[in-house]
Parts: sequence; structure tokens; C-alpha cells
Amino acid sequence: MTAFARLRRAAALTAVAAATVVSLTACAFAPTGSDAGSAPATEGALQTVTAGKLTIATGEPAFSPWVENDDPASGEGFEAAVADAVATQLGFSKDDVVWVRSTFDSAIAPGAKDWDLNLQQFSITEQRKQAVDFSSPYYTTTQAVVSTGTSPAASATTVAELKNLPVGVMSATTSYQVAADQLGTGNLSVFNSNDDAVAALQAGQVDAIVVDLPTAFYLAGAVLDDGKVVGQLPDSSAGGDELAFVLPKGSALTGPVTDAVDALRADGTLDELQQEWLGGTDAAPVLK
Repeated sequence: MTAFARLRRAAALTAVAAATVVSLTACAFAPTGSDAGSAPATEGALQTVTAGKLTIATGEPAFSPWVENDDPASGEGFEAAVADAVATQLGFSKDDVVWVRSTFDSAIAPGAKDWDLNLQQFSITEQRKQAVDFSSPYYTTTQAVVSTGTSPAASATTVAELKNLPVGVMSATTSYQVAADQLGTGNLSVFNSNDDAVAALQAGQVDAIVVDLPTAFYLAGAVLDDGKVVGQLPDSSAGGDELAFVLPKGSALTGPVTDAVDALRADGTLDELQQEWLGGTDAAPVLK
């Protein structure tokens, strides 16, 4: 072998060795399999629909006390503030949180989503778990009856007194499930949104509506003329209605978001936000 050929062969072997070192180094630091799923919950490591951003969806419109002034990006309102706290816990800055809107029904339907998290008072149910994932709950509430002072429902103190009155409720919600269980379906008027139910109450088409308790206090105090929270409906589920983040089925974020919610509960943040935005909601009597 000539000296030139020996030099060419040595150079080639050196190149192969260098490439092997680079390849092994890359493999050592690239998360794969279960290691990828256990990467730290930081902005760069989490799998999101848009790299480096956390896309959170809510309803349109979104009502107080859950979201103030229909502006979730402000962080004002209980759910807006909880979402901000969870995003921070996950390692996202406020500038890297993107808010979008979705309908309630589409959020809990099977299929791909264009958001990472969704919150608009979704209660955890076994049926919904077939189509989507849930985080651990960030709030537990009950369902309440709202009316106006001039309505026949205003003086009701028992469930039996409401069973013969027209009552409105939003479809496909826990409010509907509890109303149907407690009042029956014969006198229920079902609407596509709480907006529509409120409009029906204002127009005298129904004598009362059923919504979650914080929304009931908001409607009675800020939306309805002479509004009144008649009382809370008994709930067959122990501890009330658990509200949680909805995530796409099988989402890699379900674990990290649950961990974030649990941490906020443990350090008292959820209690503080509840007092700030939902304080005073224990005043409605439970209807017998």
C-alpha cells in the first residue's frame, strides 16, 4: 500500500470514529420511550399543539365569576386565574399562553383538538372519560336554582314545589343531569347555552333556571332584574360536582397538569383563588 493510500485509509477511519462518538452522544441525551414522558415539566419538554406555547380553550362567551369581562387572557376570574397558575406551574410564561374558544359539546366529543387544555366548568363523569382525559379537580360545586322576585319559583323552599313549574337548563351539562334527577324531565326546557336559558327566564318562558352555584350568584346579582338564588338542589354525587381541566384523550399533558393542580391545592393557592373569586357562595339553602 502506498503512503498516500495509507493516509487516505487513516483519514476515513478517523471520520467514522468521530461520527460514532457524535451518534452515541446524541442518543445519550435524546429522551425516548418512557424517558421522554418523564421529562421535566418545563416549557421546552412538554408536548403541546404549538411548540413552546400552551393553548388553553374556554367558552364563548365566558361568564363571571369564572372569567371577568369575557377576557380569559387577563387572568381575572376564577377559572382564568386557575389556568394562569397551572401554566406557571408547568413552566410557561404569560406571554406563552394562547387562549382560544370552543363550544362545550365539541370539547368533550371524541377526536383531535386544536388546544392543549380546556376549562369551562367541566364536571368529571365516567361517560365523558370515554372520550377525553381529565385532570384532578380544581373545584367542587353544587347546582342551584335561580329565579326572579316576581316568579312563582321565588318562594319555593322544596324540590316538590318546583316540579310543576317550567324550569330551564343547558343541555349536556351536569346542571341538566341534576335537574332531571331531582325535578324530572316533564317540565324541563333545554337550551343550547346558559345565555339562552337566561333569556327565556327574562322573557317569562320559564320560571327558573338551573346553573352551578357560583354562576347562580352572579346571575342573581349582576344580570337579572330582581334576581334571586332560590336554593341548591340536592346532589346524589358525594361532595358535589368536581370541575376539572379537559384534555384530549391520551394526552401527554394529563399527568403534568394533574400534578400542577395537585400542587396548587397542596400549597393553598386554589383555596385563595376560590375565596377571591367565589367567596360567599355558601349562602343558598339546600332545597328539601
